[in-house]
Amino acid sequence: MKAREILAHVDHTLLKQTATWTEMQRVAEEAIRYGTATVMVPSCYVGRLVRVYGAKLKVATVVGFPNGNASTAAKLAETAQALADGAAEIDMVINVGMLKAGDERYVTEEIRALKALCGERVLKVIVETCFLTQEEKVAACRAVTEGGADFIKTSTGFGPAGATLEDIELFRAQVGPGVKIKAAGGIHTREEMEAYLAAGCARLGASSAVAVLKNAWEEEA
Repeated sequence: MKAREILAHVDHTLLKQTATWTEMQRVAEEAIRYGTATVMVPSCYVGRLVRVYGAKLKVATVVGFPNGNASTAAKLAETAQALADGAAEIDMVINVGMLKAGDERYVTEEIRALKALCGERVLKVIVETCFLTQEEKVAACRAVTEGGADFIKTSTGFGPAGATLEDIELFRAQVGPGVKIKAAGGIHTREEMEAYLAAGCARLGASSAVAVLKNAWEEEA
């Protein structure tokens, strides 16, 4: 794949706790220059990025991040504010503890509530696979499908492990036909990016994709 094709599937991500406005401007300008799918940032920066860069930049943010165990009401409030600030896409974290306790209905209904609020805007659901058994991953796929989300996503990148190709294979077998797949966490090389896209991912979450591919992008331009 050409570098520009890979980058078109990347959420150019900066979610570290110490991230500053200066760093946000850098990733925003990289996202615009190199044609990434979105820039993925903490919600406190959404409104400012939208005001500064306008239609040139698609801004995405996270909700219930990274632990996922805030109340549904808190996640709804966080989502509503992000949407009001101009976020085009929301990546929410499920309540992993509820899923592990067997309360799949709680997880499904929370996803359904956030998707109803998002409407036509994209909702991705982070299931944090590193904490789940195979059976729980299957349950997560059901919850994401039945909740009406647009994407299932492997990981926050803040857990002890990230995406695996085995989990992408499981997702492809278990999610409904309307659900796309996003791999995130531990994706650092061009070869890894190409492998996840070849495995069926529609989106990649990566903080290093631009750094890895920008020289190739320049050569192709």
